[in-house]
Amino acid sequence: MDRASACLAGPVPDLAAYDRVLLAFSGGKDSLACLLHLLEAGVPASRIELHHHDVDGDQPFIDWPCTLPYCRAVAGYFGVPLYRSWRAGGFLGEMDRQGDPTGAVLFELPDGGLGRAGGAGPPGWRGRFPQVSADLRVRWCSSVLKIEVLAAAIRGQARFFDGRTLVVTGERAEESPGRARYLTFEAHRTATGGGRAPARRVDHWRPIHGWPEAEVWRLIERFGVTPHLAYQLGWGRLSCRACIFGSPNQWATIRAVFPDQFRHIAAREAASGLTIQRCASVVALADRGRPHPAALARPDLVAQAEAADWRLPVISRPWSLPAGAFGEASGPV
Repeated sequence: MDRASACLAGPVPDLAAYDRVLLAFSGGKDSLACLLHLLEAGVPASRIELHHHDVDGDQPFIDWPCTLPYCRAVAGYFGVPLYRSWRAGGFLGEMDRQGDPTGAVLFELPDGGLGRAGGAGPPGWRGRFPQVSADLRVRWCSSVLKIEVLAAAIRGQARFFDGRTLVVTGERAEESPGRARYLTFEAHRTATGGGRAPARRVDHWRPIHGWPEAEVWRLIERFGVTPHLAYQLGWGRLSCRACIFGSPNQWATIRAVFPDQFRHIAAREAASGLTIQRCASVVALADRGRPHPAALARPDLVAQAEAADWRLPVISRPWSLPAGAFGEASGPV
């Protein structure tokens, strides 16, 4: 770890004290930087696990089709296991709930099997997209399809009672006022104190919380890792491709180069009677924006973004900043 990284990292736990380091891995620049930071800090790949929350599950709708294969390719290159987890029914299943409980969480296990947790809760109704809000009860996609999924995967596996686990996530203070208030190190939400039941010793570390975006890209450049296609096509951050926080330019780009997804989402938004962003529909937002030039200029990358397999090299030499670096980063506040 270089001096700049050490100064920006904040409090550092004793990494050697943990039996496993579990990294929530979206494939975005920040979770990628966390992986590379762990490797530079000397954590053996054998003690790192990548956990990817597949927002769509088995019903493609809102996310980037290439994200899961990209994550698998990166994990394979660095020799780190990757475990997929998802909510049964995915984004669409949760949005379409009409008197049914929230779907169970499914998660891949180290032995190749599939774990399951939940799915027997109280009935609930949605019928509409999550709304742009800092309140996770309203912006339910973040809580139901990501945060709760990881927690269920940990709680649902007895192996996490053995030894100590460090959960690593890639939030940065620079991203928003809300994220600036996050603690760098704390007990994870799945930690238990023991008593009559076994203790689940799980801590939560945000190693790049104090980093500026430039430091993130410098680390990725040192390793030469090919960034996710979202950045190469002009997006400033990786979330769902049709993220509810999407800017006018992002919606205009989706309409221009991913027209089927745009029509599907616009139709569902109209049928709900409510717009995702209170100020305008996705059609109105797209009308205000201009497609990212990088997306219009690279039909080959657009095709790869739609693919269910990863065909590009994981390492790129020479390496260059993607078109979306330091661009608009529409996302949670």
